[in-house]
Amino acid sequence: MIALGKIGLPLAVQFASKGHDVVGVDVNARTVQSVNEGREPFPGEAHLQERLTELVPAGRLRATTDYADAVAGADAIVLVVPLFVDDDGKPDFGWMDGATRELAKHLTPGTLVSYETTLPVGTTRNRWRPMIEEGSGLVEGTDFHLVFSPERVLTGRIFEDLRKYPKLIGGLSEVGAAKAREFYEAVLDFDHRPDLERPNGVWDLGSAEASELAKLAETTYRDVNIGLANQFAQFAATQGIDVFQVIDASNSQPYSHIHRPGIAVGGHCIPVYPRLYLHTDPAATVVSAARAANAAMPAYTTNLLEGAHGDLGGAKVVVLGAAYRGGVKETAFSGVYATVSSLKELGADVVVHDPLYTDDELDVLGFTAYHLGEPIDAAVIQADHAEYRDLTPADLPGIKTLVDGRRMTSATDWPGVTHRTVGVAPADVAPA
Repeated sequence: MIALGKIGLPLAVQFASKGHDVVGVDVNARTVQSVNEGREPFPGEAHLQERLTELVPAGRLRATTDYADAVAGADAIVLVVPLFVDDDGKPDFGWMDGATRELAKHLTPGTLVSYETTLPVGTTRNRWRPMIEEGSGLVEGTDFHLVFSPERVLTGRIFEDLRKYPKLIGGLSEVGAAKAREFYEAVLDFDHRPDLERPNGVWDLGSAEASELAKLAETTYRDVNIGLANQFAQFAATQGIDVFQVIDASNSQPYSHIHRPGIAVGGHCIPVYPRLYLHTDPAATVVSAARAANAAMPAYTTNLLEGAHGDLGGAKVVVLGAAYRGGVKETAFSGVYATVSSLKELGADVVVHDPLYTDDELDVLGFTAYHLGEPIDAAVIQADHAEYRDLTPADLPGIKTLVDGRRMTSATDWPGVTHRTVGVAPADVAPA
């Protein structure tokens, strides 16, 4: 397993739990040490610690920083090194190129190589195959087999998701696909899914390109869907309409599956993968429009606050939630960054609260920490942490205005406070 991050380590643990000998390689020596000591290097993944406690002492799982130790002689190599996008939305293959070249140096004949990191269509065939062949001197389809099999899990519930969803594979040859099917059937378990037309399990899509597109399509769909919901929300607010009631009504019909609007779309997946899709299909105007609409939501929300509160110059405003998603200690592409930046442009003195982060951790992220109970002028709910459902005006002394970007609160619980929710027209504002 190449890369022992929040996806790679649980995958390695899953494979080892099925009786296989797993070696993980990671460039972070502290992560390697933590794994070899049977300690989870990051919090929040259900059942990870208990499985590490069982598997590491049993010798089923170990970690190293040495590619030669991990790669040479392996039956299968799974790579989940992250792929980033730059400020222009172009993929940055730096880390993946480095990992691929290292694995190629030590690759031995007969190995199955599976990329699980989400990729632009064509990357497995046109980038990784020639790079591995050049670095190893081996020939794909004869000496080794290369497939793409995207991860389809959410952090915090990876072991549950691995059972729940079909495992998609796409090879560069029928033999490679057959080897991938055999491998994944040996390392995964699948729940019975009566809702699926095909039995749950390993689904061969026929090519690496089809498998690459399937992952991009399912995630880009969500971004486009949320973008549409956000545009419905903005229009509904001008017409005295609660868009959440409208969405619930629409979704009562089985052909409608409208998502929920909100202040931001964050995480490693939804804000990033549409850009990977656009990298190979720049003419996809629907995708680019949705991405732009979602990226504009933090500014829309802070403008909502300014409209309700008045001039924010000098006002002390707390952004509630640094994480991109409730209950998950992760700030990748979190809406907190754009929200804080937008509030500062409006002249506010901005502080940030998050129950998952210490003051020092918020400082490292570039934020000034806020503690519930300290005086404040206004607040914006950015992350849907469960703790925020129980907030009261007493937790935010002096608050005059609250804008809820995640529909966590109700105006009736905030007497004397100007309350706004993204997607809900306030009672005191008439339709335009």
